Amino acid sequence: MGKRIIFHVDVNSAFLSWSAVHRLEELGEETDLRTIPSVVADERDIRRSIVLAKSTPAKKYGVKTGEPLGMAREKCPQLAVVPPDYELYVTASRGFIRILREFSPLVEQYSIDEAWVDMTGTTELFGPPVLAAEKLKNRIRDELGFTVNVGISTNKLLAKMAGDFEKPDKVHTLFPEEIREKLWPLPVRDLFSVGPATERKLRCLGISTIGQLAQAEPELLRQKLHKPGLILWHFANGRSDDALLSAPSENKSYGNSMTTPWDVTTAQEGKQVLLSLCETVATRLRRDGKRASLIGVCLRSTDFHNCGRQMTLQTRTNATEEIYHAACRVFDLLWDGKTPLRQLGVSVGKVTAEQAMQRSIFDAEDPERLERMDAAVDAIRAKYGEDAILRARLMGGVAGNMAGGLSKHRRSGVTKPLPEEGK
Repeated sequence: MGKRIIFHVDVNSAFLSWSAVHRLEELGEETDLRTIPSVVADERDIRRSIVLAKSTPAKKYGVKTGEPLGMAREKCPQLAVVPPDYELYVTASRGFIRILREFSPLVEQYSIDEAWVDMTGTTELFGPPVLAAEKLKNRIRDELGFTVNVGISTNKLLAKMAGDFEKPDKVHTLFPEEIREKLWPLPVRDLFSVGPATERKLRCLGISTIGQLAQAEPELLRQKLHKPGLILWHFANGRSDDALLSAPSENKSYGNSMTTPWDVTTAQEGKQVLLSLCETVATRLRRDGKRASLIGVCLRSTDFHNCGRQMTLQTRTNATEEIYHAACRVFDLLWDGKTPLRQLGVSVGKVTAEQAMQRSIFDAEDPERLERMDAAVDAIRAKYGEDAILRARLMGGVAGNMAGGLSKHRRSGVTKPLPEEGK
C-alpha cells in the first residue's frame, strides 16, 4: 500500500468566496467580491458585527478576520460589505465534501470549510499525491467556482500545516523529511494550537520559531507549560498519530456567546444576557440527549480584555434554570461590577449521554418539575418557533430570547427565515 498519504483541503476565504460565486452565477452581478476590498459581515449593527471573512485586497489594507466591522472600515473606507448567508454556506459546504468523497471514502470534516482526506493507496486511480491534489483542487474550482488549498503529508497535523502555506489555490507538501526546511523556520505562533497566551509563554523561554521549540528540552516545556508543552514539542517535530475519523465525533462541550447592542453596566443586565444564552445552550443539550456538569462564563470588556472562569456541579444537568443559576454564581465571582462589558458567553463541559440523575437532598429545585417545564417549552418552540414562548425575565432585556449560536430559523426548525433576519 505504501506510506500513508493525508490531504488537508481548506476553502480559501470560504464565506466570502461562496458569497462571491453565488452573486456572480445566481444573481448575475459583474463584480467579483474576491477582486475588490470586501468582507462578509452584518453591517446593520456596526457595534456588534465582526468580519467573518475578507478578500485578499482587503487583507492588504490590514483588515483581519474577527475584528469589529467598524475597525475594518476605518482601515479601508471603500470596503464592500456583504451579509452572511448561512444557508448558502451549508449548501456550498455539502458540494465541497461531496467532491472530496469521490476521491476517497475516508473524509473527516474538521469545519464547514475544511476537511482531511485519506488518500492512501489511491495512486493507481489518481496518480502521485501532488498530481492527485492538483486534480482535486482544479475540479472544485471548475465545478463549484471557488478555490482551495491542499496540504499533503503523512499525518493530519503536517497536512494541515502544509495547507496553511502560501494561499490561495495552491498545493503544498510537508513530509517528515521536509520539516527542517519548511516547518522549523516559521514563527512559533504558526504552529497548530499555539494561541497568543502560549506564544507569550514560549517567547519568555526564548522560543520564537517552531525549530527552536522542536529542539527545546522536553522536561523544561513540561515544567513551564505542563502537558500541553510536551504535546507542542511533538507537534513541532511533526509527530501526531491522530486517526482520521470519517464520521463526526460527538460534542464534548456546548457554548454560545453574544456581543451586546450596548454596554452592560449592571449585574441585572449581565444576568439577563446569561439567561438568554443558557436558554440556547440548554436547549441544544436536551436536543442531543446530553447533560453537563461543568459550567463556564467568559466576559469581554469594552477595552477588549477577556476573562473566564468555570465551576463544576455535583450532578450533571440539562435544565435551563440549573445551568443559569450556576452561570450567575460564576459571573458574580468573575465580574468586578464596574468594568463595562461588550460580550458575554456561556459554555458547558464534561458532557455525557447518561440519563440517570443523582440528586442531592440540598437541591433547591424539584428536578422533575424542571424537566417537565423544559420539555413543554421545547415542544412549543419546536412546533411554533423559538419566539413562541419567552421567559418574563427576558422581556425588554439586552439579549432578547435565546441569544447566540445559529440563526433562529436554523436552530428552531422553522423552514423559512424569519422576517428581517440577516443570518
